[in-house]
Amino acid sequence: MPTTGRPLRKLGFLTIGLFDGDDPARGHESTLQVIELGERLGFDSAWVRHRHLQYGISSPVAVLAAASQRTRRIELGTAVIPLGWENPLRLAEDLATVDILSGGRLNPGVSVGPPMHWEEVREALYPDTGDAEDFGYRRVERLLDGVRGKPVTDFSGVEGFEVFSDRVQPQSPGLGGRMWYGGGSTRSARWAGEHGMNFLTSSVVRAEDPDGPWDFDEIQLSHIRAFRAAHPDGEAARVSQGLVVVPTDSATPAQRAKYEAYAAKRLARTTSPQGPARLLFAPDLVGTSREIAERLAQNPAFREVDEVAFALPFAFDHEDYVQILTDMATRLGPALGREPTA
Repeated sequence: MPTTGRPLRKLGFLTIGLFDGDDPARGHESTLQVIELGERLGFDSAWVRHRHLQYGISSPVAVLAAASQRTRRIELGTAVIPLGWENPLRLAEDLATVDILSGGRLNPGVSVGPPMHWEEVREALYPDTGDAEDFGYRRVERLLDGVRGKPVTDFSGVEGFEVFSDRVQPQSPGLGGRMWYGGGSTRSARWAGEHGMNFLTSSVVRAEDPDGPWDFDEIQLSHIRAFRAAHPDGEAARVSQGLVVVPTDSATPAQRAKYEAYAAKRLARTTSPQGPARLLFAPDLVGTSREIAERLAQNPAFREVDEVAFALPFAFDHEDYVQILTDMATRLGPALGREPTA
C-alpha cells in the first residue's frame, strides 16, 4: 500500500450530469442513480457541477434536493456554483432548504467572477443591472451572511397575520461551516481561508508566474498551504482535491481503450498555460487502482489532503460510470488506505 502524508478520510466523486436535449429526463435520472450507487458503494460524498445554457446540470440545488430524498447518508455537494448567475439571498434560502431536507448533508461549493460568455448572456441575465453587478468576493460574503444567520434586512416583526424575520429562513444549523470555495489561485485560496470557508481544489489552477516553471502539483500544493495559513483552523482546515481519476480494474478492453483515448486527447493542455487566464490542467489518471494509488502517493498536493472528490470524465456512458465508481470504492479507496463506509 502506498504511503501518503495524511490517511484518506473521505472519498467522494464529482459528476457533470450530461443529458440529451431531446430526452433530458433520462440524463437527470442517470445522475440520480449514480448518486444512489455512490451511497451503496460507501462513498462519503457526491458532488455535481453546473452547466448553464448547456446540456448538463443547470440547477444543481434542485438536483441535490431530489438526491436528498433518494439517499440517507452520503454528503451532497456542488463543485461549484458560479455566483455570477445567482442572487445570494435567494440562493441562501435554497441551500438552507435543501440542507434541512437532507438532514444536514449539503456541502455547497461556490466561486466568483463574471458569468461565462458574459457579453453574450448579460442581456438575458441582467438586462437592467449588468453594469452595476459586483461579481467579486462581496457576492460570496452576502451568501455567507445569509447562510450564517446575519440580518439581511432591517425589517422584522408581525404585519397583520404574517410574521417576518430579518434573517434568511429557514436557518440550517451547521450549514455555515460546510460552505466551500472553489479556487485556482493564491488569492482565492487565501480569501477562502480568511473567511472560514473550506477549500475545493480541482484539476485546474492558474499559472500565475508568467516565466514558469509550471508544475501543476507544486502550484496546487502552494494554494493548499496558503489557504491553511490564512484559515483560523490552520492545518485542520478542510481541503478537498478533485483530480480526474479513472480506475480500469474491472473495465472491458473496449472501455480501457475509450478511457485511454479520452485522456490522450486532453494531454496537450497539461503541458503549458492555456488561454488569457493562463489555466494549467492536471493530466487525467487512467490505470489500475494500484497504479493510480502509486502516482497519487507521489503527488505533493494529494499528500496534504485527507478528502478527495475524484471527477468523473465527461461524456461517458452510464455503464462506464458504474464500473469506474465501483472500482473507486472497492479497489482504489482501499489502495489509498480507506475502506468503504458501511
